[in-house]
Amino acid sequence: MKKIFNGIVIGLCALAINGAAVAADKGTADEAVAMVKKGAAFVKTNGKEKAFAEFNNPKGQFVDRDLYIMVYDMEGNNKAHGSNQRLVGKNLLEIKDADGKYIVKGLIEVANKGKGWFDYKWPNGITKAIEHKSTYVEKMDDVLIGVGIYK
Repeated sequence: MKKIFNGIVIGLCALAINGAAVAADKGTADEAVAMVKKGAAFVKTNGKEKAFAEFNNPKGQFVDRDLYIMVYDMEGNNKAHGSNQRLVGKNLLEIKDADGKYIVKGLIEVANKGKGWFDYKWPNGITKAIEHKSTYVEKMDDVLIGVGIYK
């Protein structure tokens, strides 16, 4: 009986350690906000063309674990995407999440208030599972800059 108990305890400890490692691989809300602010400052210093190119660089300074910058104009055209460069130049205004919620329309609505968070469901790039995601956006001139986190 003691061997079974010890085995269970060891297994639970391994799960706890693995869970902590997975959590460490995920960006936090504070890190997402900081990345948006860093991105906005980069645009102001370097201009949109250079900034968007850097945001699109999968090995650049604006990609960290599961955090990356995405940029949309107010018509839903993707201007930069740190995780999927194939989206750049496409109008994604009508894209919906697993529940039928308009994602880019929601991001634009929040950005038009200045800044804030928008919640939706999206496939996790690492696990491929549909997960709850929240994206922090700030409006900057005629675009919004956003970074999302998986909850």
